[in-house]
Amino acid sequence: MARRTARAEQVHATRAAILVAAERLFAEHGVYAVSNRQVSEAAGQGNNAAVGYHFGTKADLVRAVARRHAGPVEVLRERALVAAAGSTDVRDWVDCLVRPVTEHLAGLGSPTWYARFCAQVMTDPALHDIMVEESLTSPALREAIAGLDRTLPALPAEVRTERGQMVRTLILHTCAERERALAEGAPTPRTTWSEVATGLADAIVGLWLAPVTRPR
Repeated sequence: MARRTARAEQVHATRAAILVAAERLFAEHGVYAVSNRQVSEAAGQGNNAAVGYHFGTKADLVRAVARRHAGPVEVLRERALVAAAGSTDVRDWVDCLVRPVTEHLAGLGSPTWYARFCAQVMTDPALHDIMVEESLTSPALREAIAGLDRTLPALPAEVRTERGQMVRTLILHTCAERERALAEGAPTPRTTWSEVATGLADAIVGLWLAPVTRPR
């Protein structure tokens, strides 16, 4: 029994080390610029096949990194939903989208790599769908989007789709750029992640409520 427990703990520690190493390397260099061997070496694994043994394909590894963060973000978003329950204010539902992400990044300490990891993956056509699929498994995210939809003014379907894409891009790359600046010790426009969330929410509310120019 003790031997099995020790083995399970070793496997857990190895998997965790691989996930941390993969997240950092993918964030800094891009997913396909990094080999499984480089990930194994960065994770302190002498066996270059460790990544494949524990996670399978690179796509499986990307999915595992995403899932490592999904649980904590879900908890934060559930709390935000409780605060927003019954609100008819667009801002409250935008906060449900933004603040769980920035709070999670703040809680990771510094430096972090998760925002840059997401940015790298979302710009890769072969991996983009993985991140979308993983996000859609979140009940809290679906509820936040539904709450936002109920409070938005009537918009043409194509405009709503377009602005939704803009919002995702804005959140993703604003967080990634701040994360990069913090890692490099560069100045940032906002002092804290909470202030970043405020600035993002301001911009996103303005984006959703902006007038629609009709074709002539």
